[in-house]
Amino acid sequence: MLKSLRVFVFTLAFGLPQVLLAQETGFLDRSVTVNGANHPFQVYISRGYDGSQQWPVILFLHGAGERGDDGLKQTQVGLGRAIRLNPERWPAIGIFPQMPASESWQGDAGRAAMIALDATMQEFTVDSSRQYLTGLSLGGNGTWYLGYQYTERFAALVAVCGFVGLGDSFPAFLPETSSGPYRDLAVDLAAKSVWIVHGDADSVVPVDESRKMVEALQGAGAEVHYTELPGVGHNAWDAAYSNEELIDWLFEQRID
Repeated sequence: MLKSLRVFVFTLAFGLPQVLLAQETGFLDRSVTVNGANHPFQVYISRGYDGSQQWPVILFLHGAGERGDDGLKQTQVGLGRAIRLNPERWPAIGIFPQMPASESWQGDAGRAAMIALDATMQEFTVDSSRQYLTGLSLGGNGTWYLGYQYTERFAALVAVCGFVGLGDSFPAFLPETSSGPYRDLAVDLAAKSVWIVHGDADSVVPVDESRKMVEALQGAGAEVHYTELPGVGHNAWDAAYSNEELIDWLFEQRID
């Protein structure tokens, strides 16, 4: 686990050493309670953080394979892995909630994620104009869902191999209308900065889910970036979170 704790020893006038603990950095254990249930999450604090300046904050939503209550798996795939490989690319505070088994980000898990974000912003020095939301697969669905529920809050969304609706198991969270859920979501998010990534050989979440969102966002007048990865299956996240162009773009986004 990437974690560091800096220790400074000072000598007082009487010659007695005093140990002062500086800010912990790396991946730190945290939890929140929603409807009486404990929801573990991790906070990533960049090594250079000392509270003297405001930092951007990224809320990351994991996929179905990282569900559980161990509080760790959600940092081992996607953004957490990318941070461990290249921490210098991610000068930010990251929030990594974990949803319970057999759930989705729609419901208590999504509420816990937002409460974790709020708690992190109270604990650390955060730039509220640079709150970012991203997720992969089932977390990509969560990105669309929480992006819709909290439209004004996030400066940018990054949806990786995500979906709006996926059959009876994960129906679209917007009600059916004459224009359809993709169009309705796109209209809601038209003023947001959005980047979508998907592999065209994805056999888990069809690439058409992202293509429909791109088309709907473009139709709503949104400025959307789309990266379709030729020959790539479901794992579009390694390419997404190592894309330096995407990373640079993300940190440039802010709410005026």
